[in-house]
Amino acid sequence: MPSPAGHKLKNQDCVTIIEKCLILCLVLIIDFEPDKAFLRHMGIYSKVGIAMPKASDIKKNTAIEFNNAVYIVRDIERSVPQGRAGGSLYRMRMYDVVTGAKIDETFKDSEMLSLADLIRRNVMFSYIDGEQFVFMDNEDYTPYNLDKKSIEHELVFIDENTIGLQVLLIDGVPVAIELPPNIVLVVTETDPSIKGASSTARTKPATLSTGLVIQVPEHIATGDKIKINTADHKFMSRA
Repeated sequence: MPSPAGHKLKNQDCVTIIEKCLILCLVLIIDFEPDKAFLRHMGIYSKVGIAMPKASDIKKNTAIEFNNAVYIVRDIERSVPQGRAGGSLYRMRMYDVVTGAKIDETFKDSEMLSLADLIRRNVMFSYIDGEQFVFMDNEDYTPYNLDKKSIEHELVFIDENTIGLQVLLIDGVPVAIELPPNIVLVVTETDPSIKGASSTARTKPATLSTGLVIQVPEHIATGDKIKINTADHKFMSRA
């Protein structure tokens, strides 16, 4: 015979399930928008169209909500502590989109993080205005100004010919530039190419049109257009 306490626990579970179902009905039927913190408390935040990925799913330049602020993830380091059961740790270097403050936070691989609501727009680099870099919307020509410090990691890949750029907007405010997986730049300075060197694995330094210096095969010459991987800054091929 179940104890009265057992009956009480089951009744509470039933009430919780009914509450969750009612909230989901409000969201799906009448476009009700409950508070995100309340949804997290109810355990249904990820079920109403608001993404909550695990820390292991987060990529660079992802915008997340953390400690009542919005941060852009700049760098991610994965580690597996010795003798620790329970998975990997992800150390993320992030900056506050409002204040520019940089912080480092470590999350367990299974820890759920809240994505910030953002919009991506296709843009082209337009011009420099003091410390501001201005990008133009490819469709409606809206200008987006971004401070040089906030996009310093991306600037080494960007010139007036760079295509595939996207600006990230939060509440209509530009907060970051997202690079494509690879870009094409021109070699502006490198040692003379060596005939027949394409069959060797030897490399040499080359300066590109943005000032970025990378290692390229010995057969690459000044003036060549080359494709670079934006994730690891490495030469991929001639363009």
